[in-house]
Amino acid sequence: MQTTDLRIALFSGNYNYTRDGANQALNRLAGYILSQGAALRIYAPVVAEPDFPPTGDLVDVPNTRMPVRGRGEYRMPLGLGKKAKADLEAFAPNMVHVSSPDPTGHAAVTWARKHGIPVLASVHTKFETYPRYYGLGFIEPWIEAMLRRFYNRCDALVAPSESQIAELKAQGMHSDISLWTRGVDREIFHPDRRDIEWRRSLGIADHETAIAFLGRLVMEKGLDTFAETIRELRRRDVPHRVLVIGDGPARSWFENALPGGVFAGFQTGSDLGRALASADVFFNPSVTETFGNVTLEAMASGLPVVAAGATGSASLVDDGVTGVLVREGTSTAFANALAPYCTDPALRHTHGDAGARKAGEYGWDRINQAVIDTYLRLVEARE
Repeated sequence: MQTTDLRIALFSGNYNYTRDGANQALNRLAGYILSQGAALRIYAPVVAEPDFPPTGDLVDVPNTRMPVRGRGEYRMPLGLGKKAKADLEAFAPNMVHVSSPDPTGHAAVTWARKHGIPVLASVHTKFETYPRYYGLGFIEPWIEAMLRRFYNRCDALVAPSESQIAELKAQGMHSDISLWTRGVDREIFHPDRRDIEWRRSLGIADHETAIAFLGRLVMEKGLDTFAETIRELRRRDVPHRVLVIGDGPARSWFENALPGGVFAGFQTGSDLGRALASADVFFNPSVTETFGNVTLEAMASGLPVVAAGATGSASLVDDGVTGVLVREGTSTAFANALAPYCTDPALRHTHGDAGARKAGEYGWDRINQAVIDTYLRLVEARE
């Protein structure tokens, strides 16, 4: 079977209406699939003013605003609906790819199983960890059980890091899990994008060490841990500045928790590359990510990384070489890791340079070809 024989139906809970690392990876995958001559159709919520244009043909599915406080910008897909189902049957895919365990994803898996079509699920985030950030930690075992049922109805999974694959297998999510890691655009993320004048325009002096946060400002990104760690550095009189790159529903909370912090707002493209390279050290306390696109982007920008030693970052950061992995996850432990970078420029440069070299190994075409290879394997096995 050839790649040009593939007809892929891709299902996403958020393909382009709100920008995040998961949907940017899906759009890059879609572009590569189309460039290789395969047929592709995407089924996801459509809104009037999305954050960016979709790659490929996008078909709307029934959806509603996410009924969770602080997540109102997201949509909950509610199934296939008559129009989307009719479009799907007319498209007649021979491969179904689901990227979110939502009602539409479940409906897509049911449809595929009924028609004898193989299903690949891609894992983009640790959904089971989200409830703890909204005071609902007691339902995590229930969420994990639901995920286990969903993923085991699929033919195979792809996940973005070896550490995540090991965790998924330990949780009994599936036995057939292969690697679909992430790439980085070295035209955007590169040490040469550093801009001292831009830093100065934000009030960051040349001698100050800027600790960067990058991502959507939502609590599950570890904002509380980040803020408490900064307070610990201040209690120790460790010299630094905070540079927050991004926006989101928790921005007001974060600004109040970080008085004196510099909030650069949402950045994209070359502006994002400039902002990140203009920092001095990257701090990522999140434990919800399966890969950590922002960690790789920071490494490509020449920044040493201090990150939670969780899935994702653990597969990217070489502890003591490109940064520090913190296993304990406490503000004290994170502050211990950050403090040397704030006072030792040579250490920053050594670890930052090592990270930039490692980031050069992550090229998008090779990475996305791994997904196409998995499609071909599953279709051939089914036939």
